Amino acid sequence: MPKENTELNELAKPVVPSAAEAADVPVVNEFDPSYVPQHPDLEQARQVLELEAEAVSELAGRLGDEFLKAIDILFSCQGKVVVTGMGKSGHIASKIAATFASTGTPAFFVHPAELRHGDFGMLAEGDVVLALSGSGETIEIRQAIEPIKRLGLPIIALTGGLKSTLAQFSTAVVDVAVKREACLLNLAPTSSTTAALAMGDALAIVLMTKKGFKTEDFARSHPGGALGAQLLKVEDVMRSGVAVPFVSLTTEYNDVLSEITSKKLGFTTVQYPDGRLCGVITDGDLRRTILKFGADVFAKCAQEIMTVKPKTISAHALAKEALKEMERHSVSDLLIVDDNDRVTGLIDLKDLLRAGLI
Repeated sequence: MPKENTELNELAKPVVPSAAEAADVPVVNEFDPSYVPQHPDLEQARQVLELEAEAVSELAGRLGDEFLKAIDILFSCQGKVVVTGMGKSGHIASKIAATFASTGTPAFFVHPAELRHGDFGMLAEGDVVLALSGSGETIEIRQAIEPIKRLGLPIIALTGGLKSTLAQFSTAVVDVAVKREACLLNLAPTSSTTAALAMGDALAIVLMTKKGFKTEDFARSHPGGALGAQLLKVEDVMRSGVAVPFVSLTTEYNDVLSEITSKKLGFTTVQYPDGRLCGVITDGDLRRTILKFGADVFAKCAQEIMTVKPKTISAHALAKEALKEMERHSVSDLLIVDDNDRVTGLIDLKDLLRAGLI
């Protein structure tokens, strides 16, 4: 074979890297969920999140006697928790107050500057003041300290200035200091406000647990919106009294038909004289009875045409559980019975629709 042909063949062969060489070459698969594109904006965003996450994580290692003291003060509070803070800390303070209020501890936010212009009338004996200040030297907070102490109210400080004026006059000082802000200039409150917010949540949730706050309590403080709907109980939306159709075991066919027609639900309950449930009669039961007995159907009574063991639920169950039961059994109504199997009401799919669960 000519020499030049041999050289051309060698050049045409694919280059296969060695195992060692292949190991040094990163394989980029942009469809891999773990793949993170290298973009300066995304890199900075990751740094912000990592700095703020680190700031919150470090708080856990500093929890101690001052946190417990703060919890004891809040737990013993006979009035309301008054939360205050200036600027960005004020926005965080407002959210913390809302969290306290929704988890069983009456609380409200007040602007520290307004405290010196009439809003001190909002404070009363038995209240506790929770003050937020990154440095502990915020002028408006410092100016509010003296009149607060004159009222004899305890102050809980969430601050990074453990030797600050606020700390010196506080009954409990919870450390929320951070190494640096997530801002490149280390100026804009970012890590510090996140840390304060997280510590406020920690106080609220520990207090909530200590008070034995339950799901039903949470529902009472969240009556509206999707969250409120999820916490509704059957007894909150059920129908009762004359709205519940019923006949006795001996009620004749025509009267059963009349009861179903008048209540417009497509069924009636069949009850014993003491109100205990023994069955239901639906539109479908009526049609099947006509097919079975023909003209003799009018001689039949409720006991002969009813369906036994209808689907029931407790009045204390969550309304969303009633919806699940309806879906599971392909029914549009459930009967509510008490511990003695007496009928106390019913819940219809339309009731759940009005309540916002559908």
